[in-house]
Amino acid sequence: MMTRNLGFLSLTCLTSWWPLSAVRERQSGCGREKVVPVLKQVNSNAVYMFLVGLTGGIASGKSTVSSQLRELGCPIIDADVVARKVVEPHSPAYRLVVQHFGQEVLLENGEIDRQKLGHIIFSSPEKRRLLNSITHPEIHKAMLKQILLFFIRGYRYVVLDVPLLFETRRLTRFLNHTVVVYCDPATQLARLMHRDGLSQEEAEQRIAAQMPLNEKRGLASHVIENSGSREDTHRQVFKLHTKLEDSMEFLFVRAIVVAAVAGLGGLFLYTVKHSCQP
Repeated sequence: MMTRNLGFLSLTCLTSWWPLSAVRERQSGCGREKVVPVLKQVNSNAVYMFLVGLTGGIASGKSTVSSQLRELGCPIIDADVVARKVVEPHSPAYRLVVQHFGQEVLLENGEIDRQKLGHIIFSSPEKRRLLNSITHPEIHKAMLKQILLFFIRGYRYVVLDVPLLFETRRLTRFLNHTVVVYCDPATQLARLMHRDGLSQEEAEQRIAAQMPLNEKRGLASHVIENSGSREDTHRQVFKLHTKLEDSMEFLFVRAIVVAAVAGLGGLFLYTVKHSCQP
């Protein structure tokens, strides 16, 4: 089934079924197995990979939950880390950001001043949408590459750490599970003011620029309550991790990815072979 173009390079490869044979060599964390990517008829021994979306609000504690999942051995793709990479100097997204926002958003070393750019986009919904239209397609492409690498390495599932998961809704249809890290509004405001050294007005403005946590909570399939202690959060994360390990609701990867990779590999070998002939 074809999907609409979401700016996520070849995301249609994540919408269909891809059964794979596997040598089950279970290691610690996320049910990692040695996978032989060979197309087979679906049977009880098939291994599948699925995606889990992790989100929250600014200062809700999403990074804490992400770190705890990583400590449990889960593969994490952090959209914020990817976002920093796609706007590195001389990249396509970097050039577009400078073109639309000007030289004033650059540091002395030529890198983008994320704090200055943040002040601009949080005060202007129009400019925030413009920045998202520049960076999101590049972020999605980079994330897809990482997903495929984790798939090849044999992981059962991958966690996508995406702050604006429900705001953009570009990825939700491809996820089997969505997780929201929630904390009460007063705790969120106090954490943000303390963490970033913001005034109450500045902190409230940044929180208001995002979808309310209560709304995200209603959209998620799992909620991590992070208003309490770190130990309580860790217990919830471990419980979630165990549940995902045992989940049988798999998101399959379309076989065309294997066919494409095999075809490109064959074409490369054919080209090399014939180029070496006298």
